[in-house]
Amino acid sequence: MRLPRSLRPFRLIRQDLHNLRVRYVSDWTVFNQLVVASAVYVFFTNLLPGITFASDLYVLTGKSWGTIEVVFSTGLCGVIFSLLSIQPLTILGVTGPFSVLAENIYSLCIGSLDIPFLPFMAWSLIHAGWMHYLLAVLNAHDWTMRYVTTFSTEIFSLLNSIIYFHKALQELQRAHSALSFAAFLYAIIGAVGTMLVAIFLSTAESWRPLFHRYLRMGLAEYAAAISIIIFIGMPHVGELASLDKQTLPVSSHAFRPSSPDRSVFFVQFWHLPATWIFAAIIPGFIITILFFFDHEVSSIICTIDRYGTKKPGGFAWDIVLLGTTTALCGILGIPPANGLLPQAPLHSESLLHPEKEPASISITGNGETEEKTEDQEVRRVYEQRWSAFLHAGAILCFISPPLQLVLGLTPTSVLAGLFMFMGEQSLAVNPILHRSSYLLTPPSELPALPKAVHGHLGVHVYTVVQIVLTVVIFIVTLTKGAPAFPVIIIALVPARLLLMRKLWCRETLRFVDAWACRDGTPEDDEDQNAATEPRPIVEGHSNGAEQPNSPIV
Repeated sequence: MRLPRSLRPFRLIRQDLHNLRVRYVSDWTVFNQLVVASAVYVFFTNLLPGITFASDLYVLTGKSWGTIEVVFSTGLCGVIFSLLSIQPLTILGVTGPFSVLAENIYSLCIGSLDIPFLPFMAWSLIHAGWMHYLLAVLNAHDWTMRYVTTFSTEIFSLLNSIIYFHKALQELQRAHSALSFAAFLYAIIGAVGTMLVAIFLSTAESWRPLFHRYLRMGLAEYAAAISIIIFIGMPHVGELASLDKQTLPVSSHAFRPSSPDRSVFFVQFWHLPATWIFAAIIPGFIITILFFFDHEVSSIICTIDRYGTKKPGGFAWDIVLLGTTTALCGILGIPPANGLLPQAPLHSESLLHPEKEPASISITGNGETEEKTEDQEVRRVYEQRWSAFLHAGAILCFISPPLQLVLGLTPTSVLAGLFMFMGEQSLAVNPILHRSSYLLTPPSELPALPKAVHGHLGVHVYTVVQIVLTVVIFIVTLTKGAPAFPVIIIALVPARLLLMRKLWCRETLRFVDAWACRDGTPEDDEDQNAATEPRPIVEGHSNGAEQPNSPIV
């Protein structure tokens, strides 16, 4: 018997490899000033937050992972994906959710299980690697992500934003305990200043007629980089130079691991007892869930309709690559990198540019309709590999001792400010924020709704539920149950499809939610299925229609 199309092994991998051959050469033919600006922007928004996670990991993993491990992983995985992936707009790095997970696994290994952290983590990542292969071979994208809606992706995006703001607060808390009061006050000024200057400069294109157009474009494109450089240099000028300051801890003597107990980037993982090798399947499974969901959502968000992507894409081949780099990082004893959710849309946003394309316009006159073609300005991204390759290659260069010295000049307050800026940028494009503003808006000022949606109550309750669920998941990440939070996020998918349809009006759900990976909504699919199935005859109703359950909102 012939298997259904979605279950045929290797189907999506073969399709993705074909698409990769189709687009690969053209991905290297686009190179201009905007691509370079994007590479610089992503360099800062990837390297510095990653280093901030490194300062957390250094403390909370007993010096097992530090700055050089995070830089090595981010650069290595980024270069591999820029050269070989089918979605080159996706940006890789060490994520906040994984950092939380790793810190809890370390605590479990040292505090409860009494086993070495790095060999156990290596086996966890090796198991995660073959699980990624299995998902790709079995076309997991078709039977998992096709059922994910924006309800879940918006919550996950909001969770990442909250984690960024939380990390900024943690950096300032550490500064408070390590610095004098005057230096701590300046650290707050440096953090808030880094964020505000970056936000201010990012709006430069709207300053017209002030300055030349190219100057405005440059200020907007390099906003984060300019702000970071200003506030890295400021503490070394004038009287501020006498203030004590907290900078990044780096190793400037040699290319070697952060831990004094290691001399090379290699883990002798085979020395772990067999019992714990098999036990590592459990965290490996949790890491697989987190990475699969995180990476696929990142790939989806950076190629949504807003960015006007045209080239063929795919997901399965990138999951194969992700499994390979994850296992490789485990063997090298460095934290694995995967798709960065906040940076994915920021990368695409930085590559947006206006283009002219023909559009058909219907003109009615004298009772006749005439079709006319006119050029219409649209905004779309430059689909290329250079920005990903250049920024990842530049990050990889910082594993050298001289450039690590440069990193060591960076005040941690600047990292806190960059975290807040990235949290704000990620939050600004999240629909939850816009719908949250409706909660504070008088009913008479609210925007009009589709005729089928009766009132804003259902929209308000939907938004509040998303916010509450995000807060609950964030609180879980602060507890010993943190390793399970990816499972909670995945559980939101069936909850939306099976439970929420009974509690909300179908038209309200159609208005606020949609499929994340394809066009339409779950309600559209239900209507299509109902139209193709014979309708049962129900006694007492001449029209033969079943009576639907009444939703609450």
